[in-house]
Amino acid sequence: MKSISNALFTSLLASGLLLTGCSGGGSGSDTSGNGGSIGTGSGGTVTWVEGEFTPYTQLAAQCDAGLKEKLWLRSWSNDTYLWYSEIIDRDPAPYQVLEYFSLLKTENLSPSGNPKDQFHFSMPTSEWEQLNQSGASVGYGMSVHLQQLTATTDRKVTVAYTEPNTPASNANIARGAVIVSIDGVSVKDANDMASINTLNNGLFPSDAGQETRFTIQDLGASQTRDVILTAQTVVSTPVQNTKVVSTPTGNVGYLQFNSHIATAERGLFDAINTLATAKVDDLVLDLRYNGGGLLAMASQLGYMIAGKEATQNRIFERSTFNDKYPTKDPVTGQTLTPMPFIDESLGFNPGLLSSGQSLPTLNLSRVFVLTTDNTCSASEALINSLRGIDVEVIQIGGTTCGKPYGFYPTPNCDTTYFTIQFKGENDKGFGDYSDGFVPSSNPTLASEVPGCDVADDFNHALGDQNEGLLSAALYYRDSNFCPAQVASAARSQVKPGFIDTGYILEDTRKQNLLLNSRILTQPE
Repeated sequence: MKSISNALFTSLLASGLLLTGCSGGGSGSDTSGNGGSIGTGSGGTVTWVEGEFTPYTQLAAQCDAGLKEKLWLRSWSNDTYLWYSEIIDRDPAPYQVLEYFSLLKTENLSPSGNPKDQFHFSMPTSEWEQLNQSGASVGYGMSVHLQQLTATTDRKVTVAYTEPNTPASNANIARGAVIVSIDGVSVKDANDMASINTLNNGLFPSDAGQETRFTIQDLGASQTRDVILTAQTVVSTPVQNTKVVSTPTGNVGYLQFNSHIATAERGLFDAINTLATAKVDDLVLDLRYNGGGLLAMASQLGYMIAGKEATQNRIFERSTFNDKYPTKDPVTGQTLTPMPFIDESLGFNPGLLSSGQSLPTLNLSRVFVLTTDNTCSASEALINSLRGIDVEVIQIGGTTCGKPYGFYPTPNCDTTYFTIQFKGENDKGFGDYSDGFVPSSNPTLASEVPGCDVADDFNHALGDQNEGLLSAALYYRDSNFCPAQVASAARSQVKPGFIDTGYILEDTRKQNLLLNSRILTQPE
């Protein structure tokens, strides 16, 4: 890498690639308790002893004993969790493994009164590897927006976008289509657990081959139609709709970027090349559905937007871990080194783009970002880091999710766990946006960004110049103020990814699995 030392390049590469083993790992440091001994009862049975923590490397991959799996989680959390001192040290014996993991987090609230940690989850390692490396998951190839049932609104499911060459797109389902019923159950009227389960099972299938009957009303249609979709392993296309909008004051690039997963590196490389060739004067970056992913990829995109001169010797993000590790990464054991803006390909998916290729640049001093409360984590890091080097960011849409935190996906016993381990700050030392970046016509707080509060517009295709957010961005570009009479964005009260009517739904696999992720991964 031309502008990064070989040692740092190796470190960045290590933090950007997936650990595919399933045995867990880590620093193995013992920072509390009685020197790390496992409490034993009569006959040498492993027991829990309050306040005593065995190094988690000694407990890893002991998958035939549920208690040891839980003790591994407990020690791993005590060692690496950002707010480890706020975890209640409970006896794991009464709990199932995943149930116990759900308790290994802070129960405190943020200054605004929201749960301090809203980003604690796990998934089967096989699913995580497939999803992260190839963007593959079981489904129909459509992303949906869920309007939950409230005292003033009906429940509603609207198609936000579809993936190309998938069951949904092949059935001519497009953005703006409303799903009226699923396997005969009305989306609006379902009011019992069995009906809710039918809706969730249909929207978020677990197995390829599952057939589901959808009654949908296409955008602009007066009648509904029935469609039977068969779930399959769908490979997402994270970079879509690269366009050049010609205006009297120059060319404007538009780019829809849905996820920072491995396959996006090639897509971003090609998209920025296209826009650079077109000599765009401005960029509208559509991050409205981008829940995050690989932080090193966000760094690459920041470099491609701002260029060499603006990013040289500047920090993309500085990560801080818990107070046990002021100078060392607790997972890799490496000395903490700020992440720079990365100027070459890292080969996240070598079959698509090999490492070491110089990245194209737009050399822009301003960027328009389209956001909703699904814009999260690595996407927010990109916004924050560009602002940290004085690239002007104009935010159009809704308040982002608010996650200046991240984690290393850590596998053990065929499950990969995600727990908050670090906080990120930009080149200016700012990282306090736990309530999200807020578009504002009159910013007064550091987390308020110049721009316009505009609701997501499901009545137009993404990339259509008449679509609400893109139209507002183009208007602001011409006039330097927001258009009048636009609907304001509503902030969701529940996480997208499942239907809820007050019932507690336990199947976390039905959540958007890449929602809210800022991912560093350790070397193999």
